[in-house]
Amino acid sequence: MSLRYQLNIRILFSSLCILILGGSIAIWQARHAVEKEIDSSINLALQLITFSLSRASQTTPTETDWLARLNSLKETRHLSIQLKKPSGQIINITHDKLATDAGNRPPQWFIDLVGAQYPKAEHQITSPSGEHITLLIMADPLDEITEVWQESMAFFSSIFFLTLFTFLAVHMVFNKAIKAIAVIVDALKVIETGQYQQKLPKFSTQEYDSIARAINHMTGVLNEAKQQNRSLTQHSLAIQEDERQRLAQELHDELGQSLTAIKVMAVTAAHEKANVSKSTESIISICDHLMTVVRSMMHQLHPLILTELGLKATLEDLLDHWSARHPELSLAMACSDEVDHLEQKITIQVFRVVQECLTNIVRHAQANKVTIDLEIGHEFGARKLLRLEVKDDGKGGSPEMIKSGFGLLGMRERITSLGGEFTIQTQPQQGMNIIASIPLT
Repeated sequence: MSLRYQLNIRILFSSLCILILGGSIAIWQARHAVEKEIDSSINLALQLITFSLSRASQTTPTETDWLARLNSLKETRHLSIQLKKPSGQIINITHDKLATDAGNRPPQWFIDLVGAQYPKAEHQITSPSGEHITLLIMADPLDEITEVWQESMAFFSSIFFLTLFTFLAVHMVFNKAIKAIAVIVDALKVIETGQYQQKLPKFSTQEYDSIARAINHMTGVLNEAKQQNRSLTQHSLAIQEDERQRLAQELHDELGQSLTAIKVMAVTAAHEKANVSKSTESIISICDHLMTVVRSMMHQLHPLILTELGLKATLEDLLDHWSARHPELSLAMACSDEVDHLEQKITIQVFRVVQECLTNIVRHAQANKVTIDLEIGHEFGARKLLRLEVKDDGKGGSPEMIKSGFGLLGMRERITSLGGEFTIQTQPQQGMNIIASIPLT
C-alpha cells in the first residue's frame, strides 16, 4: 500500500469522524434547545392567560373583548392553543405559519431525532356568558425544529467546507512531500547500482534538505572510497607484478648463475687432472651464497621467525635490521609478551603495518627518533583491544598527502580488514603519529 493511499485513507477517516462527532453534538444541542424553548413557551402562555383572566375578572368584559384577548395568544410561538367547548367542539386559536410552508419543512428523520414527547397543558376558564371552556395548550415545535434545522445546515456546511479545505491543504502538503520522497528514492536506486556521482537537489523543506545533504555527503565519501580502493588495487597489482619481476630477476641472476657455476665445477672435478679440493671449496662457497639469497627471499615473502618465535621477536629482529642499515635513526620499542599469543592473521598484518611504517619513515620522514608501542588492553565493556602506536619526530605531512599515500592506504585497509580503527595524527614539521586499534576475540 503506497504512502499516498494510506494518507488519503487516514485523512478521509478523520474527516468522517469529525463530521459524525460534530453532527451528534449538533443534534444533541438542537434537541436540548427545542425542549428548553417549548417549556419556556408553555410557561409563558400560561402566565399570559392567567394574567389576562385576572384582569378580566376585575372588569365586566364583553364576549368580543374576551375573544380578542384569547386571539392575542396566536402570536405565541411553538404552541398550539385550542378551546374545547362542553359540546366537544374544538376552536383553534393559533396556527403554525412556518409549518404551512412546505419548502421550509425539515426532513422527517431530523424531526424524529430532535423531537420528543412534550406535555399538554389544560386550563379551565369561564366565558363572559358563563360557559365553562377548556383551554388546551399543546407543544408545536415544528417551527423551532425548522429554525434548528436551518442553523444545523449552516453549521454542517461550515464544517464540510472547512474539512474539505483542510483535506485539500493537507493533500497538497503531503503531495509535495511525497514528490520529494520519490526524488530521494529514485536517487537511492541509482546510487544502489554503484553510481556514486548521483547527487540530490536542494529541497525547500528543511528536513528533506538535511536528508539530501546527508545522502550527498555519503555518496561523496563512497565515491572517494571507491576511487581510493581502485587506485589501491591498481597499486597493489603493480607492486605484485614488480615483486614477481624482481624475484624472477633474482632467480635468474643468482640461482641460475650459481647453479650453472656448480654444474661447471662438478664437470671439471670429474676430470682426472682436476683440482678436486679447489672445485669442492668453490661449490661450497657458491652453496653458502645461494643459502643467503634464498633466506633473504624467504624473509621478504614471509618471515619464518614470525611463525617460529612470535611477533615480539620478529619486530625486534626488524628493528635490528633497520638500525644496522640506518645507525643515525634511534629506534625504541615497548612490546608486551602477550602479543606472541595473537591469531596468525592479526600477527602478520601488524608486522606488515610496522614494516610499512618504518619504510615510510626512512624514505620520507627524515626523522631522528621512532618509538613503537604495542600492547593489549581493555576497553569499556571488558573487551580486549590490541593497540599499536608508531610515532616519529619527522617532517610530518598535510591531510592531502595522507589521502594520496598508497602506503598509508594499504595500512588502513589492513587494520580495517581486522575490524579495527586506523588513525593518523600529523602536522607539517611536527612528526607523525599512527594509531591502530584492533579488537580481539
